[in-house]
Amino acid sequence: MYNTGQKFVAEFLGTFTLLFFGVGSICFAQQAGAGGPGLVGIALAHGLAIAVMIAAVGHISGGHFNPSVTAAFWVTRRMGTVEALLYWIAQLLGASVGSFLIARIYLEDVWRRAALGVPALASDVSPVIGILVEAVLTFLLVFVIFGTATDKDCAFGKVAPFATGLTITGAMLAGGVLTGAAMNPARAFGPALVGHYWANQAVYWVGPLAGAIVAGSLYSVLLIRKSQS
Repeated sequence: MYNTGQKFVAEFLGTFTLLFFGVGSICFAQQAGAGGPGLVGIALAHGLAIAVMIAAVGHISGGHFNPSVTAAFWVTRRMGTVEALLYWIAQLLGASVGSFLIARIYLEDVWRRAALGVPALASDVSPVIGILVEAVLTFLLVFVIFGTATDKDCAFGKVAPFATGLTITGAMLAGGVLTGAAMNPARAFGPALVGHYWANQAVYWVGPLAGAIVAGSLYSVLLIRKSQS
């Protein structure tokens, strides 16, 4: 049994890695220009960051690294209120430190042109549509997490890191050009805090939280055997 401090550190490091890999890949793409990694490389950087950190510390904290995932666990009574709040603090702090470090490593001109990787809405995507896209993508992400990491009947629990990482990669390929496919309030908050880019920040809180809560509740009510409740 791991204590609260160990879980806090695990969530901090996991979210830090997500932002360091994710924002770093976006800044690298901006610096490299046409020869950079592009959307595929950026999507892989995010997916791999989550996959490796779930594999590394998922057994300690559950490997949320995302306030939306934590909200889904809280709503379905898999964790208490105080623990959920501590997870949120660790995640937002990890995201902020990861973004701050990238801003110190890259030249300011580079990360400013990349807006420090803050997810943004495409010019033809309204905030309402942005919330819908983020909600759907996060719903699919949390549904996979509950199916592979939470459901004790699942025979594939050991592949949860791989499944979660692939889901994030696929979601970014599908929705990255529309909203940035954050699926994670911390992913939007960290670089926004460091770079002072707050446009449409609500989209990346309302959409992911709504999608995650619906996914967690749906899976818990309809798909998990009642004997596990």
